Amino acid sequence: MALPLIQLPSEIIREVRTRKWLALAAFAIVSFGVLAAGFLWPYKYESDVVIYVDDENIIRPLMEGSAVTTKINERASAAQELLWSRGVMENVAKDTDIFGPDAATLQAEKLESRVNWLRSNLSVRPRGDSYFSIGFMSESPSQAYRVAQRMGQAFIEESVRRKQAESRSAYEFIDNQVKSYEDLLAESEKRLKQFLSKNVDGTEGEANGKLSDLRGKLEQAQLDKQVTETRVASLQGQLSNVNQNISRGKTIDAYQQRINSMQDQLDTLRLKYKDSYPDIVALQEQIAVLKRQRDKARSSGDTSDASVGTGDTINPLYQDLSSDLADARTQMEMINTRISSIKALIGEQVDRMQRIQENKAEYSQLTRDMEVNKQIYNDLLKRRERARVSMHLDIKGQGLNYRINETARYPLKPEGAQFNQFAMAGLFLGLLAPLGTIAGLLQIDPRVRAKSQLEDEVGIPVLIDIPRVRTPFEMRRERRVTYAVVICAVLVIAAYIGVAVASVMGVI
Repeated sequence: MALPLIQLPSEIIREVRTRKWLALAAFAIVSFGVLAAGFLWPYKYESDVVIYVDDENIIRPLMEGSAVTTKINERASAAQELLWSRGVMENVAKDTDIFGPDAATLQAEKLESRVNWLRSNLSVRPRGDSYFSIGFMSESPSQAYRVAQRMGQAFIEESVRRKQAESRSAYEFIDNQVKSYEDLLAESEKRLKQFLSKNVDGTEGEANGKLSDLRGKLEQAQLDKQVTETRVASLQGQLSNVNQNISRGKTIDAYQQRINSMQDQLDTLRLKYKDSYPDIVALQEQIAVLKRQRDKARSSGDTSDASVGTGDTINPLYQDLSSDLADARTQMEMINTRISSIKALIGEQVDRMQRIQENKAEYSQLTRDMEVNKQIYNDLLKRRERARVSMHLDIKGQGLNYRINETARYPLKPEGAQFNQFAMAGLFLGLLAPLGTIAGLLQIDPRVRAKSQLEDEVGIPVLIDIPRVRTPFEMRRERRVTYAVVICAVLVIAAYIGVAVASVMGVI
């Protein structure tokens, strides 16, 4: 039955008065137990090295765009990962200056145990934007100091080595890629050269220009053919209207007859064509020639209309028309031959165009591959030079640098709880232990200790509460016990304080 909280202090005092020796024993056991824990507590000393991250030196703006300086994000975690690496830990674990001359010949199991111990006591903490600390904790202050100092040196050495290895690896990789693309570019140029030497049809523009020129010539030849065909038809029509032979008579002049005949033909052609038509121009020239011959004959004295002879003779007009017709037909054959030749050339150009179109895709692919390889090659050349400068920067120790800002210091005080804190806490916990124990027991004790418990929980009215009555003998005996307990408590406290002071002063 739970005791009301208002009754709890008085009941605790009553129980302490009843069980004085048990309370004193609990006080002594807990106090000296905490003090013993202070003696046995493994005090650890910590020493740390402060590292400065120098990524804003003068080289960075000067080499901007020409070189890439190594960058590290989340420097504290990156430093811890670097220090946790197997190589760094084994080098520190085998350091003879820290662990003695036997450290270099450790067995595998002991080496693994020491590496795990180093990792468990290592700490890396950020300190602002450009600083972080590498700390080590150990039960020995000298060991903590030496390990922390060695860890800082190991971090600087390993970071420098990794930076140089990274920049050198990047340069070698890009250099290998440059050489590879040199071979690819040479192979692309060789394939393009072989393709051009095998395919001599020229470009598509040249073929189109040649084809357009041949088509223009074909059109002109076809127009000439139409003109020549018209002339042949006209000469054939004129020749059919002219007699092959003529009879010279006394009633008509020979020249005038031919002129009149040609004039009739000229009038007939003018009904269909313009004066610039070739046949019209030819007839005009023939008529003009006949007129000059007629005028020449008259001026020589032969002005009569009498015939110069009798019988039939070849008509000169017929001869002229036959000669013109033969020339026109010859010209027609030449034009037909020229048209056939032009058509054959056009066919060859069409075949050439087809070959050019078939080779165009392959040519485009070859040129595209060569251009792509050339662009990548030029870009890799620039990157290789930047990688070369970056490698030299890392070799010279420029770019991103780590510098020890504060060296490790010898720890004078242990970290965590101190012995004096255990000593002070022992008295308090010793006093609290019996009181807390009694309070807990009172809450689970099923006995009724106050009338309010019956009235509130059981509902039974209590008429009167009879107090405990002690005899004078019991009171004297209790007083003697109290004095004895107080004296023992003073002795326990004095012994406790003496032991604590002696330990703090280094006597114990």
